[in-house]
Amino acid sequence: QVQLVESGGGLVQPGGSLRLSCAASGSIFRFNIMGWYRQAPGKQRDLVARIGTSGTTYYADAVKGRFTISRDNAKNTVYLQMNSLKPEDTAVYYCNRIPAPFNWGQGTQVSVSS
Repeated sequence: QVQLVESGGGLVQPGGSLRLSCAASGSIFRFNIMGWYRQAPGKQRDLVARIGTSGTTYYADAVKGRFTISRDNAKNTVYLQMNSLKPEDTAVYYCNRIPAPFNWGQGTQVSVSS
């Protein structure tokens, strides 16, 4: 069973930056499309970025130009560099496979506030 462990969240002021990491157990990581999702209180979980096995990326309009997704297959890790953060980016961030998600990890809280 693949386990996902997200980290790197925290409290940051508007305009600040954070880098999230998602470590996945198991050697099949490199064969999977991976995505970063976020869920704000009272809202559904939404996809914000996706990266394919060859590095092709997709971003939701709300984060395009500010967030960058990347992966290191040797380390079974996917990253999300978040710049120019806004209060509306506040949420719990999760990573998972696309499609057919693994069991969800605990997520990492990102709070953007002055």
